[in-house]
Order: sequence, then structure tokens, then C-alpha cells
Amino acid sequence: MADLLKDSPLRAVQVEALVVMKMIKHSSQAFPTVATGSLVGMDVNGTLEITNSFPFPTVDVPAQDSAHDGASNAAAAAPRARANVVYQNEMIKFLREVNVDASNVGWYTSTNMGNFVNLNTIENQFFYQKELNERTVALVHDVSRSSQGALSLRAFRLSPVFMQAYKEGKFTTETLQKSGLRYQDILVELPLTVHNSHLLTSLLHQLPSSPPKDELKFPSNLAELNTDPNKPLPPLCPNFDSLDLSIDPFLEKTCDLLLDSIENHHTELNNYQYYQRSLGREQAKITTWQQKRKAENAARAAAKQPPLPEDEWQRLFKLPQEPSRLETLLNSRQVEQYSRQVDGFTASVSAKMFAVRSNLLPGEQI
Repeated sequence: MADLLKDSPLRAVQVEALVVMKMIKHSSQAFPTVATGSLVGMDVNGTLEITNSFPFPTVDVPAQDSAHDGASNAAAAAPRARANVVYQNEMIKFLREVNVDASNVGWYTSTNMGNFVNLNTIENQFFYQKELNERTVALVHDVSRSSQGALSLRAFRLSPVFMQAYKEGKFTTETLQKSGLRYQDILVELPLTVHNSHLLTSLLHQLPSSPPKDELKFPSNLAELNTDPNKPLPPLCPNFDSLDLSIDPFLEKTCDLLLDSIENHHTELNNYQYYQRSLGREQAKITTWQQKRKAENAARAAAKQPPLPEDEWQRLFKLPQEPSRLETLLNSRQVEQYSRQVDGFTASVSAKMFAVRSNLLPGEQI
């Protein structure tokens, strides 16, 4: 029965509220540096229940690499560091001694503006998921999005197709065509729910509250609202924040990151085109050499002399090595991530712009 449960695919992730609070605190304290940690819990009928977590120790960065990028890279690679693997095993042993769920179910990381689709994330998740039927996930907490009041927490796993390709380490055009691997197939997102214990739910229901006994009095006009700004506002009370026409700063930052990713995509594309041109030149040289060698062998055969070897070109010419297409796949997946964020940000901004379009463009007919 245990083997059947283990072979069943993961369908959902359930995170305890305590784990969410620990992740938010750790990520906020480490911001803008990446924060990483380990997750423990258990797999129950295809639902991965994450019941506890603990952060990885801060990695010491050498003095010459003490800049922000060096610290961020060291923190992002912490889940697969050898010292942290030992630390994680020790922590799990201590949790087992106090009768707490002590099965490793993955790791978590913080991100800024959704820029988590990179080689560090892939290598970390592959490190946890490379064993057969390993039931692990990566929780991604976006600090910037969550600072706006809406929790941004997502669960990901590497797809089986990408796992097989990453094990082989071959991301050439030929192998990608055979396997059918696309950038959409790199990460698989699982539905995630936040769970509260029964004791916490009972506490929330028993919190003292004083609901208004009398009917709420709405302000009769905006002047009355402005005279007492500290007065508690009733539901659906008019305010001026919703009329602000300034573009969301997170939208601007996301657009900048999107443009950077597109530039990186063009750079990778130019590198691949340079490889194709170099390969074409070398193949033309090889073809010319082979034709010349065949003519020489034909002349030697007419003179009744032994022919020269025709495979000598393998020693004389060296074909350029095709660059890995992994960076292109990851960058394409990151572009898709930024595009989805822009789509979500522009909903409210576009509605405001269309509402005041006649004032912004008085000469244009709507």
C-alpha cells in the first residue's frame, strides 16, 4: 500500500500557516538578498503536506565577492551546498527526536518581481528531485508582490521530460526536437492551499470583536469626508486612492525586467546564429577537402599507386561545438513569467486610462 501511495503523482500542496509566516519573515529580513530554507512534512494520498520549515545558515562570502551579486548567488545556491546538506540532516534528526514530521519535502526560496526562473532554481530542484519518485517541491515567495497586500506563494516541480533531459545534459537542437521539450515544460505548478490547525481556527473565532450595534452613518458629501480623515470609514466609502492615474511602479519595473530578458534572448539567438555560420564555413572546407582528396585518389589509382585515407579530415578540421540551449529555454520561460505579471498589472491601469481618455486626448473620437 505504501508503494502505491508513493507511485501516485503529486496533485496538490498544503502549507501550514506557521510555515508561511516563517517564510515571509525570513524573506523580508533577507531582502533584497535571496532567502532559502528547507521544508519538512509528509505525503498523504498525493497531497504534499508541509508542516514545518527552517532557514539555511548564512553562507560566508569572500571579501572580493562581498558585493550584492556575490551574496545573492551564494544564498541562491545554499540548498545544494554540502555544508547545508549536513545541517539539514542534523535538523531533521532533532525534529524526529521531538516527534515532529521529519521527512524532507523540498525547499523554499524568495524572489523579487518573479525573477526565479534561473539556473540556480533548476539546479536546486534537480538536486532534491533527482532520486526516483522523490516527493519534493520548490516553494517560491515573491516579496515584492506580497508587499502590496496579496500573498504570492507558488509551488513548482520539474517536469519528467526536463528531468530526463537534464540528467543527460544534452540541450542541443537535435535532442530537443526528438524529446519535444519546450520552455513551457520546464516547471510544473501545483495547486497550493494554506491550512490552519483546528486550535488556531478556534482562536480566530473566539477573538473579541465589537460589531457596530447601530446603523452605520455614511457621509453625505466629500467635504464631510475631508473634514475628519481619521474617522473610521464604513464599507464602500468613496476614496481618492482608486482615482490615482499614476502607473503602478511594479508595472514599470516588470517591463524593465521583461526588456532585459528579451535582450538576453536576442544575445543567445545571436550566439546560436554565429555557431551556425561557423559550422557552415567548416563544413564547406571539409567538402572542398574531400573533393580534392577524391581527385587525388583517382589520379593515384590511374597511376596504380595506393590511395590516401579519405577520413583524414577528422584530424585536420575541428567542428565548432553547439552551445547549450538550456539558457534559451530558461530565458523564454522567464519572459513568459514577466508577461503574465504585466498582464495582471495592466488590468486596473488600462481601465483608468480608458476612463479618462477623452481628457487626455480631447481631439480624438471614442
